[in-house]
Amino acid sequence: MVNITIDGKKVQVRADMTIMEAAAQCGIPIPKLCYLKGINEIAACRVCVVELEGKEKLITSCNNVVQEGMVLYTNSPKVRRHRKKTVELILSQHDCLCATCPRSGNCSLQKIANDLNILEVPFKQTLEHQAWNKNFPFIKRSEKCIKCMRCVQICEKVQGLGIWDVEGTGSRTTVNVAGHKTIEEADCSLCGQCITHCPVGALTERDDTEKVWDAIEDNEKIVVAQVAPAVRTAWGEELGLPPGQATIGRILDALKRMGVDYVFDTVFSADLTIMEEANEFVERFTKGEFKDRPMFTSCCPGWIRFIKSQYPHLVRYLSTAKSPQQMFGAVMKTYYAEKLGVSPDKIFTVSVMPCVAKKGESEMELYYEEYAGHDVDAVITTRELVKMIRSAHIKPEGLRDIESDRPMQDGTGAGVIFGATGGVMEAALRTAYYVIKGKNAPADAFRAVRSLGFNANDGVQEAEFKIDDIMVRTAAVSGLGNTRKLLDKIERGEVQYDFVEVMACPGGCVGGGGQPIHDGEERAFDRGRQLYYLDVNTNLRYSHENRDVLAMYETYFEKPNSHKAHMLLHTEHEKKKMK
Repeated sequence: MVNITIDGKKVQVRADMTIMEAAAQCGIPIPKLCYLKGINEIAACRVCVVELEGKEKLITSCNNVVQEGMVLYTNSPKVRRHRKKTVELILSQHDCLCATCPRSGNCSLQKIANDLNILEVPFKQTLEHQAWNKNFPFIKRSEKCIKCMRCVQICEKVQGLGIWDVEGTGSRTTVNVAGHKTIEEADCSLCGQCITHCPVGALTERDDTEKVWDAIEDNEKIVVAQVAPAVRTAWGEELGLPPGQATIGRILDALKRMGVDYVFDTVFSADLTIMEEANEFVERFTKGEFKDRPMFTSCCPGWIRFIKSQYPHLVRYLSTAKSPQQMFGAVMKTYYAEKLGVSPDKIFTVSVMPCVAKKGESEMELYYEEYAGHDVDAVITTRELVKMIRSAHIKPEGLRDIESDRPMQDGTGAGVIFGATGGVMEAALRTAYYVIKGKNAPADAFRAVRSLGFNANDGVQEAEFKIDDIMVRTAAVSGLGNTRKLLDKIERGEVQYDFVEVMACPGGCVGGGGQPIHDGEERAFDRGRQLYYLDVNTNLRYSHENRDVLAMYETYFEKPNSHKAHMLLHTEHEKKKMK
């Protein structure tokens, strides 16, 4: 412990703390733009400077450690003048059209400028403009980039891809796609972590809300929407709804009020995915296919993009089951179209997802009988859902808790936990056990696959389960940097598994690149706990007990992994390139 004085207050703090951390412990917030603990501590923005008594120059608080006897001033006249000029200089190279920025009202730069009472910028404005494909699933607006380097560090240190890099020097310094590539040429996984860690509006998802509004207005279209499990854990954060009130039923009501014709919970198609994937695993496992390599889950499109670009020789070990989003779309354009007695072309499928990579996944083709098109027509993120609710002037507190439409209404706890890392594995094992034994294991028998935290065990949760004389070795991992470490260990023969779940985003879908942004906070594991709470309090906790799924097999698909199921619910990963 060391003794220091901050803004006239004598305190004792840990000797390993930075000045910023020590100040925060004393209830003194120091503004920052570039800082991310353990990831980006380069003091690039210099907004966090403080005055140290006895030293002429101001020092940065984010990367300087406290020392015995320090006397610090976090808001002296000298600090205020320096901080204001620094922010004015940043604003001179930033597009300040806040009214048309998707981050308006949730922008660190905007808040700091307001707090400093900056009403005009005294410096000549010089904006950078780089060409960008506006059809790509996420958008970079270089005129808003403040060169904080967060995207560079997140992509390199957390996701292990290095898509972004710094170019130029001095005032010409910029952040661009590494290797002088276009974003289409880069091995981007579309995880969206660079978006959620950007402090301004330089990186955003492609806005598809108008595409959905157009479909709703089209009298020739029947608009059907699905809502992913992870969305229910986060959409209320931007609308002031506590978790107990931010239910899936209220999201469905909001969509109905917007004009969507039929609304469904993706938990249904998550259960359908488990039926296909669990049965596929049991079949491939009993054939002895996993002596050298495990079967990998296939529901995360960010992970699929990653393995195709980084480990293409492992693609054949992926489950062939489509993701719940794709299965939902395929069912809508076939089974549901027949139920409604309409052509698949009349149906417009919308997905509400916590994920940016789902926008890329929706561009995959679906061919069935006379239909040729996409299984999903539009994907909006959780943030875009909130935007649409506000655009429709819907008061969240006035929403009702309604049920999904029939005949795909049932959902189980197994489908709900899909949104948390380890959830897909746990749900699949519940059903795989039933397929092998003909009876259910206790619903919590496989909870050992649940993650202990993103940084624990390099984000990998290992477990072994014995069913009679069969030993099943599993691993669940989240974050692509952690995934690379795990795959390299598998390749070197250091570890061996039968079944591996991979989620591209830290914590799983709950920490997806399309979720609400809280600068400097990581809420993924808190959101994940909400899903496990819902699972425990659900009447049905096994995907193979979903009555509507069973009815669909009985009347349409016959059984899991049937010929028809393979035509619509599975894919050939090796033949499909990234889009």
